[in-house]
Amino acid sequence: MNNTKLKEQILETLKTDDRVWTVGSDNKKELNQTRLLSLVEEIDGNIIQLLLEDDNIRDKFFVKIKDVYVFKTNDFVFFIEENRVNNMYTQYKNRIGLTDGKRFLDDSKDVVLNWPFKDCILEGGQSTEEGVDNYFQWQETTMKDKLDDEGNKIKEGTKNVKEVDVEGHYEQKQAKRKEIFFNEVIAADEIDRLEEPKALVNWKRYTTKGEEKVTAIKRDEEDTIKENLIIKGNNLLALHSLKKEFSGKVKLIYIDPPYNTDTDSFVYNDSFSHSAWLSFMKNRIEQAHNYLCSDGVIFIHCDDNEQAYLKVLMDEVFGRQNFVSTLIHQRAKGGGNAKHIVKGHDYALVYAKNLSSELRFIRKKIIQSKVINIEGIDYLRNDDVVRKKFGKYDKSTDRRCFYEELSTYKSSAQISEINEKIQSGEFVLEDFGNGMQVICKYTPVSNAYSKVYSIIKALSEDGNNEISALGLNFDNPKPEAIIEFIINSVTDQGDLVLDYHLGSGTTAAVAHKMNRQYIGIEQMDYIETIAVERLKKVIDGEQGGISKAVNWKGGGDFIYCELAKWNETAKEQINECTSLVKLIELFDTLYEKYFLNYNFKIKEFKEKVILEDNFKKLSLAEQKSMFLSMLDLNQMYVNESEMEDTKYSLSVDDISLTKKFYNKED
Repeated sequence: MNNTKLKEQILETLKTDDRVWTVGSDNKKELNQTRLLSLVEEIDGNIIQLLLEDDNIRDKFFVKIKDVYVFKTNDFVFFIEENRVNNMYTQYKNRIGLTDGKRFLDDSKDVVLNWPFKDCILEGGQSTEEGVDNYFQWQETTMKDKLDDEGNKIKEGTKNVKEVDVEGHYEQKQAKRKEIFFNEVIAADEIDRLEEPKALVNWKRYTTKGEEKVTAIKRDEEDTIKENLIIKGNNLLALHSLKKEFSGKVKLIYIDPPYNTDTDSFVYNDSFSHSAWLSFMKNRIEQAHNYLCSDGVIFIHCDDNEQAYLKVLMDEVFGRQNFVSTLIHQRAKGGGNAKHIVKGHDYALVYAKNLSSELRFIRKKIIQSKVINIEGIDYLRNDDVVRKKFGKYDKSTDRRCFYEELSTYKSSAQISEINEKIQSGEFVLEDFGNGMQVICKYTPVSNAYSKVYSIIKALSEDGNNEISALGLNFDNPKPEAIIEFIINSVTDQGDLVLDYHLGSGTTAAVAHKMNRQYIGIEQMDYIETIAVERLKKVIDGEQGGISKAVNWKGGGDFIYCELAKWNETAKEQINECTSLVKLIELFDTLYEKYFLNYNFKIKEFKEKVILEDNFKKLSLAEQKSMFLSMLDLNQMYVNESEMEDTKYSLSVDDISLTKKFYNKED
């Protein structure tokens, strides 16, 4: 029976179970594929019984062991997802949400490992296939797929065609194993292993004296780490590693993630599909939510490319009731060669952990030259209150309403009330000379602030100038002013700030100057050459960015460390190869030392594929990609629980400091 007929037979068989069907707008039933797959993976008795009753379905998706039929869950799920019929399943038309094309992200239970050049773990509707082997096979290009010199397709039968050098490509294929696996999906313990805390290595402390050896990790009276941390490694795995120490303790999370455009300045994978980008973000945002304290806030920078979808995703994770605002960031003055409209702004989505908390969003402290002391408390003059309660500003005299003139436009009752408040000290008669006095309202210094306005002007050129002035090179870093604005809006000195897309280190640099504790996470190598170097200059007292505004004089310290790499090192070695010869030389090391995917035909790849002429004609990038696909992505970093295994060769100091970090000292 072919796949189409088998699919029709499955649909017919399932018609008696109303749970997997939805009535559409045309009053016809549509298969609810999300619900079906959920029931199948739960080994629902009624579904399994229905499938067993049909001979063709039973022969395809069950194996008989003695007198017992065992359901091949993976085979059935794979078949349904690969052979779905358009318009034969619902996308929950009456529900707004984000899907990966198969399921709503909020409903999905499978975890899929997919690590593009820039790391990510994707959550969606794919699964590990335990009963198959993966291999590469050359596929010839047909005449209709050939291109002429200008890149146009060549029609069948065209004569005198200059053919391309490589007329085909390698496809990754799957073949059934001889062994039988039953009911195998990606196991929960594999996921747990991937997300276990990682060992930390290459510890360094930077102070005004330079680089120093880390000998201890500072903690407060509640045993919480009180260090500024810069961590190199996969940001999702780092978040899982840090959560025991810092969950519920972060006051502000600011991130400037990849915008999912072809012009991202960071070296991210630019080929994220829309759903892959949302999954990438969702995994991390869920962890971020756990890190925030009860009155914590997250700011996420984005642009029009994904802003609307990110808003829906944030509503799902944080709850619509915790949406605060969307800030408009004016990053350019205007001009340019835009096709339709010149775009000079980005966005920052703002969500609270719990908006019902007593949150305070402030633009800045009200700074006035006039400060008076009433009964031991310092007060600032609140000109806004003066203007609203006691008259308009008089430009001709550069003064507010004068006390001796009040009788001309204030009632006796109002004057009496004012006099009472003057007597009590709530209002003050401020003498401006020449016998003229002004009634002023004063507020305590600690409460004197103005609220945040939704439009922020911080030009990208300022960020470029700031990084250049430090002798560093990084494309389009955020200006320090916008980070100062955000940090100042919700935090106080000593609060913890987290940025797990650290980039050039602007967040950490500004937090350092503003006396906030910070954690910065970044996987790319420029964390050492840009972010760390920038922070070293901050400690030395550099006067760029916001330094003068906050009276920064230098000082402080931070710790740098890295997630201990394993297969991640193998990936780097593959990417560093400059030729196929170097890749082939590396193969035995990969096979003997690192963890390779168990379901790849490694021997066939080594003894056959890499020797084929077609493989040799591929670009080096394509050859590297095929080598990378063999790595076991669950083994990219060393787990803390396994770090003392001698095969990882971690130093005694790194093991000791990792134990101190996780509070597991002997």
